[in-house]
Amino acid sequence: MLDRYIYGTVERISPEAPIPVMLVQRTVDIPGGAANVARNIATLGAQAALIGVVGQDNWARDLNTQFSRIPSIQTELITDEARPTTIKTRHIADRQQILRSDVESTLPLSAEIADLVLGKFQKMVADFDIVILSDYGKGVLSPSVTERAIAAALEANKPILVDPKGKSFGKYTGATLLTPNRHELQLVCGHECSTDEQVVAGAQTILKQGICNAIVVTRGKDGMSIVGRDGQATHIRTIAKEVFDVSGAGDTAVAAMSLGLAAGADVTAAASLANVAAGVVVGKYGTSTVTAGEIIASLDQFQGSDKSSKHFTLDNVLHLIRRWRDLGQKIAFTNGCFDLLHPGHVSLLNQARTVADRLIVGLNSDLSVRRLKGPGRPMQSEVARATVLASLKSVDAVVLFEEDTPIKLIEALEPDVLVKGADYSLGNIVGADLVINRGGRVFLADLVPGQSTTNTIARITTADGV
Repeated sequence: MLDRYIYGTVERISPEAPIPVMLVQRTVDIPGGAANVARNIATLGAQAALIGVVGQDNWARDLNTQFSRIPSIQTELITDEARPTTIKTRHIADRQQILRSDVESTLPLSAEIADLVLGKFQKMVADFDIVILSDYGKGVLSPSVTERAIAAALEANKPILVDPKGKSFGKYTGATLLTPNRHELQLVCGHECSTDEQVVAGAQTILKQGICNAIVVTRGKDGMSIVGRDGQATHIRTIAKEVFDVSGAGDTAVAAMSLGLAAGADVTAAASLANVAAGVVVGKYGTSTVTAGEIIASLDQFQGSDKSSKHFTLDNVLHLIRRWRDLGQKIAFTNGCFDLLHPGHVSLLNQARTVADRLIVGLNSDLSVRRLKGPGRPMQSEVARATVLASLKSVDAVVLFEEDTPIKLIEALEPDVLVKGADYSLGNIVGADLVINRGGRVFLADLVPGQSTTNTIARITTADGV
């Protein structure tokens, strides 16, 4: 599905009805649903194959265009002329969602389209380490399709993780792990699932039917509960510092959990990883993804490590900014890939620190760098790049972003000064208008002649005779 975010402002009520009038400023389209699970797998550094159904419409073309820029996701999107591409449109005014409208069909697939979906799946399942069935109740994972897919995965000896929907989980029989949220569990077991004891009782109702080996219940602010066939239960409390948007948090948890299982972790360890990942992503706006670097940063802070004390997730940085602003301090922001740190980088960061009391650096994730610079980049991982940046005296915080531009970070951080190199002009600096409209300014730092990562790599390869 496609998640569409329409951003704007509301300053008056309509004279036609008691509803807000929203002045639209921009629209952002992001792959959602199962596509968001695949995006999270990619940003965590793994390869994914995405099999799904779309309509014959512009929304499907939009999705295909976006995925053409993510080489680590192999897309097999089957067109069904009888249905639209599912699209969820959210209207956001001053960071508050004021309306959501959906376009979708929940009718089961035709026999012809179902066979195409299963044909793709059966050909590819042997080449991957784990299978995820993301069921959004839109008619694709009908009982027949689901049962045949699980049979093919079992024949290929692949673990199967299911994000379920519906009033019964019987069609998922044979799955390794089910990950319902609390409301989905309540719907199936027929009783309240708020306390630890109620959640365990609800999960055991399903496990006694022999549907799966274990259940991980996602419980929002209460974390996760893992219940096995032996009746043993483990409860993991959430570590989210502040919640800005829960859109896609379940997708992030499923992606992280599946990678943990595929890498050989047990269910408890995989669920713990997923809990951390979900805690990071709810601190972002919109349907977002999480990177390995952000998870590591979150774990370091949660466990009291000082190894990367200036490497932060977005929600941590927002807490810092509030503290700094309470002290009357001004915030500068700059961004980049910072692949091989050179004197030009150090000079820009030092200059940036002189125009404000604090400096925050937005760092492109590995996947973002790959899209911008090509398959041979980055030379160093996001964790390595963040660690080096965080060691500089001029830098107060490093925060990763997965998008091609830092516009979301700039919107969230609201810096007083936006810093870029003097090779930029005001008109092509992302976020310059936002900063200036809020009363801030843009500072263009002097460049160090002959210093660039591209030149550095060229000199290295020439010296090596490559």
